[in-house]
Amino acid sequence: MKNNYNQNKSNQSKKEINYDDQVEGRNAVLELLKSDKDINKIFVTKGEKHGSINKIISMAKEKRIVIVEKDKKQMQQMAQNENYQGVIAIVPPFEYCEIEDILEEAKKKNESPFILILDGIEDPHNLGSIIRTAETAGVHGIIIPKRRAATVNSTVGKVSAGAVEYMKIARVTNISNTIEKLKQQGIWICGTDINANKYYYKEDFTGPIGIVIGNEGTGISEKVKKNCDFLTKIPMKGKVSSLNASVSTGIIVYEVVKQRTK
Repeated sequence: MKNNYNQNKSNQSKKEINYDDQVEGRNAVLELLKSDKDINKIFVTKGEKHGSINKIISMAKEKRIVIVEKDKKQMQQMAQNENYQGVIAIVPPFEYCEIEDILEEAKKKNESPFILILDGIEDPHNLGSIIRTAETAGVHGIIIPKRRAATVNSTVGKVSAGAVEYMKIARVTNISNTIEKLKQQGIWICGTDINANKYYYKEDFTGPIGIVIGNEGTGISEKVKKNCDFLTKIPMKGKVSSLNASVSTGIIVYEVVKQRTK
């Protein structure tokens, strides 16, 4: 009993003090520094004083951020990714926004809302890639579910190449309910589904639009699919019948960009 109690107490203590997140990799940390978001501390590997590391150290000193040098073994123990490139920034937990913040972003830019709705993306690498694509394409915000889905962590930050620092991301309890609220705001919801009757390039994406991307294995859930205004698909000419979620996102997202820049 005593051992179990001590173990539980130790686990509880770990949870209580785990308030910080990590951003790893040179590009990700550079973008973090440029974004003016809070950084508690930056760790660099001893001897890593070349290339972009020098720029990171210089920017951190200008912002009066504490820089700590550690040996390679200590850094490897800290890192959550194998390829952390000799630099780890400790930051407050990622701040998710509200749906209203995403709509306000579109309004501020005087643009029709352009939103991505991710229905259960589980792989943080996919989430990071989607965020990177979305940011470059001018997506106003991304909506993800609170359960059974990847959240923003150090892997997502690194794969996004720092784009996560500029993207508004909202976490919601229920994707279907959120879609209904967006529809009430005049936003058309397009689901991506391999069994749809119409190809993506034949749809009109020039107005307020929310694009739903489904889970890597099962796609969009039936309930969410029924709530979409229309469904669209990408042509498949090969023997493999599906694309990676982040690749599918890129194809659809840039069709929206293409139509809006005519």
